[in-house]
Amino acid sequence: MTLSSKERYLVFIPAFLLMAGMFVSCVNDLDSIKRVTFKPNDPDEKTTELYLTYTDSGYAKVRLYAKLAESFTKPTKVVKFREGVKVEFYNENGSLASILTALYGEVNEELGTMMVRDSVQLFNPVKNQRMETEALYWNRADSTIFTDKMVMIRTPKALFYGTGVRTKQDFSSYVFLKPHGKLDINDKK
Repeated sequence: MTLSSKERYLVFIPAFLLMAGMFVSCVNDLDSIKRVTFKPNDPDEKTTELYLTYTDSGYAKVRLYAKLAESFTKPTKVVKFREGVKVEFYNENGSLASILTALYGEVNEELGTMMVRDSVQLFNPVKNQRMETEALYWNRADSTIFTDKMVMIRTPKALFYGTGVRTKQDFSSYVFLKPHGKLDINDKK
């Protein structure tokens, strides 16, 4: 069965009109899309499996890992780590000095500070000492870590408790603001 030219013309016109209607109806207006999809509390950017290294003179100074990083630019530039964060601090020789872990963290890019909370631990592998608390703050400018929360520090020979602590990011020494604790000295010499 073959179609005459008149029949082909009658089939062609509806097909052409259908296709033209599809092309005209598929216009994406960005303002309309934003009205439907934009939420004011959504991040400006999302990154999964973030690995970030800060270096100085060819040596790693700070390494940060987060499963999820969300960047916000308003009202201030903040990066949030809602699924946990791990920060490794290195000394001037490039050796690992301490490891900071927490279930939540925020970096304020404008102030150069970081706040971590929820199951926070700071570990110095050289001294085998561990600090545990619920919140810590790190200041990039002077490399200090501090808190005003309850803190527990475990060393191979002692267990210290206190409220508030101040230390350098390498966690080589620390100062309690309000110390409590038990020191076990076993001198067999």
